Amino acid sequence: QVQLVESGGGLVQPGGSLRLSCAASGTIFKIYAMGWYRQAPGNERELIAGITIGDTTNYADFVKGRFTISRDNAKNTVYLQMNNLKPEDTAVYYCNAEVGITLLHIQTYWGQGTQVTVSS
Repeated sequence: QVQLVESGGGLVQPGGSLRLSCAASGTIFKIYAMGWYRQAPGNERELIAGITIGDTTNYADFVKGRFTISRDNAKNTVYLQMNNLKPEDTAVYYCNAEVGITLLHIQTYWGQGTQVTVSS
């Protein structure tokens, strides 16, 4: 079994910064793509950023230039550095990972979510 545990959420003022972390643990052969999503009340879950095993990144237009995704493969951890936060960034943030449990068995896992609130 694999678990993803997010941390780093909280309350921040507009214009502030937060850094989210998501650590994977359990039976892991290799972690392939990793990503961050968010879901605000009444909205669908949306992709924020993704990163491949080769460190290729992609971002939603609404976070380009403000958020940066990175990963530390030695720690099985993905990060999301969020700068210049806006009230509309308020949401529950989830990480997700494509985890190879064996060479042939790949499964997608989700974290439990961490609340980010941007308010003065």
